[in-house]
Amino acid sequence: MDIESSLRDWDGETVIIQYDRATGAWIFVAIHSTRLGPAGGGTRMKPYPDVEAALQDALRLAAAMTYKFAVPGIPRGGGKAVIDVPTELDPQSRPALLRRYGELVRQLGGLFYTGPDVGTSSEDMDIVAETGAPYVFGRTVAAGGAGDSGPITALGVFAGLQVACEFLYGDASLQGRRVLVQGVGHVGGTLIQYLRAAGAEVLFNDIDDAAIRHFHNELGLPFVPSESVYETECDIFAPCALGGVLNSDTIPRLKCRAVAGGANNQLGSLEDAERLWARGILYAPDYVINVGGAMAIPGMEALGWSQAQAEKEVVQSVQKALRQVFAVAAAEGITTEAAARRIAEERLQAGT
Repeated sequence: MDIESSLRDWDGETVIIQYDRATGAWIFVAIHSTRLGPAGGGTRMKPYPDVEAALQDALRLAAAMTYKFAVPGIPRGGGKAVIDVPTELDPQSRPALLRRYGELVRQLGGLFYTGPDVGTSSEDMDIVAETGAPYVFGRTVAAGGAGDSGPITALGVFAGLQVACEFLYGDASLQGRRVLVQGVGHVGGTLIQYLRAAGAEVLFNDIDDAAIRHFHNELGLPFVPSESVYETECDIFAPCALGGVLNSDTIPRLKCRAVAGGANNQLGSLEDAERLWARGILYAPDYVINVGGAMAIPGMEALGWSQAQAEKEVVQSVQKALRQVFAVAAAEGITTEAAARRIAEERLQAGT
């Protein structure tokens, strides 16, 4: 699909496109909805196969952010930024690129608020904020921000796993539950800490050698090779890496009771929610369960929440929203994805 077709077929509001001549990077800021408030979403920075793929990622992620905020009723709209950088980007040119991107964010005048995402960090947000403040969240603590959003996102995911167990087994406890975590970065790695403390049996998968050494050799957790992930028996499969892992190829191979993880855009297509439902696998929609960072970081930086209050707000919000999604899906015989979208659309229509 070309850029023109992608934009014509998209149901969002607007896309800002900028070419950074100095580095050859393409910048896409996708604003999907401002119905509930100014658009918010992270800044993803990585090489893509082509410009069209980068735009498609921005469009999909922005739409997911709209639902992420709408389901729990957070007064913010959905947006996302993607910076498609050359594979051989000179590291020395990165700070200047981030400052130019910050200028773009500031020019939007509050239409779009951003923070870290795949390929960017709190340290990067410090640089973006030099030119993009006050529309930049997730800066380092030293720079006056709330720091890394990964741990509090993981807390929300863990709270969602408790609701999944409650729904499946009548008991929210994860004691003795077998959980396979795919991707052990800031979210997945912290999720493992919560799971171990709760007495779960944890298995993990990752492609990073250092991560594998830490979790397998140092912590003694069973490592599952990538080629065996989807066939591995477990109670809960928790995708915490990149998206698109649930598709027509992987879903028939799953040997789990539920899928609940922190990765964005886990479904390859909406039809994959039907495939999971047909197999009797409970799916916690990713934009419902992984709202923690998007909710807590602005809460701490803009609303003055303490760390304890942010954690309480995230746990309660995720659990309330997931219970509602699961209840609607069960009562109406529809997928949890369809239930979550219905709840989101109703809030968007009501404008509250």
